[in-house]
This record gives sequence, C-alpha cells and structure tokens, in this order.
Amino acid sequence: MIRVLIERHIAATLESAYEKESRLLLQYAVSVPGFISGETLVDANDIHHRMTLCNWRSITDWDNWYHSDQRKEMMNELNLMMDQEEKITILQQC
Repeated sequence: MIRVLIERHIAATLESAYEKESRLLLQYAVSVPGFISGETLVDANDIHHRMTLCNWRSITDWDNWYHSDQRKEMMNELNLMMDQEEKITILQQC
C-alpha cells in the first residue's frame, strides 16, 4: 500500500466552489481500481491550503488514476480555482 499526499492552495473567494468540485473528484476516485481510502484536511493556519491524503493499493494503481482522462478532465476545473500548482508526494512505509 502507498499513501499519496496532494497539496493544493485555493485562490481567495473560491473555497466553496473548490469544495464542491474536489468532493466530486474524491467521490469518483472511490470507484477507481486500487483506491482504498482518502480524506481531505485544511491547514489550521491557512484556510486556503488543502491536503488530501489517500491510500492506494500500489503505485501502478495511483499512476493509472493520475494519468486517466477522467482525472485530467476533473482537474481542469480545479486548476482554475487554485493559485499554485498542486504538489503530490508519494509515501510508502519504511
């Protein structure tokens, strides 16, 4: 199992629109092969900094989702609401 940390910084005033679209993205990911679980967190010191921590069966499963047309299409909407590029960190147990 791997964990993927996705960090995004939302442009001011677009928080509610972002929340709606990001929930759709996570809801869709739940049905993707290899997806185990996920949660979204807000930085306590910066309400515009969002992190999604998700668990995947393997790096291959994550890569398939990351490069999928569905994710790219959904990210096109989210990218319009972010003022920085998303940062993705793949984590695995030592």
